[in-house]
Amino acid sequence: MWWRSPSFILDRQQQQQNDSVPPNPESLFLSSPPPSMADSVQNPKSNISAYYQTRAAHHAVVTSDWLAQAEAAVGRHPDDDESSGIDGRAAATGEDGGGGGGGKAFGVIDEFNSWRKQPDLAEAVAAIFALAAVIRASQATTMMELEIELKKASDSLKSWDTTSISLTAGCDLFMRYVTRTSALEYEDFNSAKSRLIERAEKFGEISCKARRIIAMLSQDFIFDGCTILVHGFSRVVLELLKTAAQNKKLFRVFCTEGRPDRTGLRLSNELAKLDVPVKLLIDSAVAYTMDEVDMVFVGADGVVESGGIINMMGTYQIALVAHSMNKPVYVAAESYKFARLYPLDQKDMGPALRSIDFGVPIPSKVEVETSARDYTPPQYLTLLFTDLGVLTPSVVSDELIQLYL
Repeated sequence: MWWRSPSFILDRQQQQQNDSVPPNPESLFLSSPPPSMADSVQNPKSNISAYYQTRAAHHAVVTSDWLAQAEAAVGRHPDDDESSGIDGRAAATGEDGGGGGGGKAFGVIDEFNSWRKQPDLAEAVAAIFALAAVIRASQATTMMELEIELKKASDSLKSWDTTSISLTAGCDLFMRYVTRTSALEYEDFNSAKSRLIERAEKFGEISCKARRIIAMLSQDFIFDGCTILVHGFSRVVLELLKTAAQNKKLFRVFCTEGRPDRTGLRLSNELAKLDVPVKLLIDSAVAYTMDEVDMVFVGADGVVESGGIINMMGTYQIALVAHSMNKPVYVAAESYKFARLYPLDQKDMGPALRSIDFGVPIPSKVEVETSARDYTPPQYLTLLFTDLGVLTPSVVSDELIQLYL
């Protein structure tokens, strides 16, 4: 049942399948980071949010115009990276991002982008790994210098893409979790630094386990014969559906197309590989098919203090339809997406823009809504599945207080 310890459930499952589990991001993190990125991605000067450029780079099914813009902005090149070799750390080449001049120097943006290129790694987790690398690579001789260095690195990552809620929340939580330790009071600086590195690695490991913990907690809510409606491509929702399929549960999934980037089509393709019965819907068919649906599962770009969520455009109207027809709406979101935000309406959020291709020429006098996400108030959500446990929207503010203390 969901009130059991998530860590207990996950550790027990890992113990049973120790030999069959493929390599995962946390094992990579604890052993050695990825090689250095000579072609590291810098914050693109484009009208598309960097968050959605990342999604374009990682998802195969996107519009041709969007993919072309994203690839040009992200600056993807053939893999000609060279490993730095020293402590397995990635090092910048001193072009734009980290170092101040010629020669090799560590750059937090370069380190972040090297982790970010892994499709299964969330942006916030990539930031956590990059900040942990800052501690390891630091030449500071006092704790105050190290704290200042970490703060500057965190601010650089947050300013890299101000529209990414999870990136900002991940950096803030890292600073709270790692620096809130008695190691700061040690007289021996090397011992204090080692303790910070240990806590940073632990935080990265916890963050990597989040999706699998959520997948375990959700299994009691997916019953045989149920129909699940999903919206967009959420990696945590895919993980929980994959886990349900591996547990031999019999269910079917309705995927909205997720225009304009067609992320629902990508999710339907992934589910088809698992032999899960899938029906693909156009976005406007949600109300038409809602009477066949037993529950709605969505991910989240961010969970705000009110208990509402910020997610892909269309989530709000799906929640409205589901609420009107008494269908539960479940949200799957990692705790590093809990943000200290309190939007009151749709216009309280900073815009996250994306390219939209309508397939026909649009006159210059016609205004196009390019916002990529909307805000769903908590009264339209039933439960939130997080690595902290199964929560009702009303207790999110309490969890946020505990996280940010």
